[in-house]
Amino acid sequence: MEELAEKTEQLNQAIADKEGKYLTFALAHEEYGLEILKVREIIGYMDITAVPQTPSHVKGVINLRGQVIPVVDLRAKFGMDTMEVTEETCIIVVEISQGDRNFQTGIVVDHVQEVLDIQGEDIEPAPQFGSNVDTDFILGMGKIGDTVKILLDIDKVLAGDDLSGF
Repeated sequence: MEELAEKTEQLNQAIADKEGKYLTFALAHEEYGLEILKVREIIGYMDITAVPQTPSHVKGVINLRGQVIPVVDLRAKFGMDTMEVTEETCIIVVEISQGDRNFQTGIVVDHVQEVLDIQGEDIEPAPQFGSNVDTDFILGMGKIGDTVKILLDIDKVLAGDDLSGF
């Protein structure tokens, strides 16, 4: 009985840890959120220099005030159809951690929506779809009114890409 109470407390603490401000954005008809503390800046879409022999979802690099930053197309990373760039298309520059290193990466999104303050009780764990579907990159599901925002752990979304060499 005590073990069950301890597990419940750990789960409640994990949910409370996810509470906070999230930058929300759209890809196709889906809405996502990123922890605002991971966001460094939001810039309009700009020319991206392609880098040979990178995965198809790695668009290339940009020169942002003298710093070379790799850029990932999240639509391609998630297996979605690519879309033409519009005036709403933008690049969110995020700081990610891989191992003991932190570095900046740009992610291309269809458009940025707003910053939401999401309470812990409005965040549910990622659903389990079976052993063949990896949902480790999802922090949780944020319930906002009648909608659900997929809250991403951007470190895990980009973990498979060794972008630290740029």
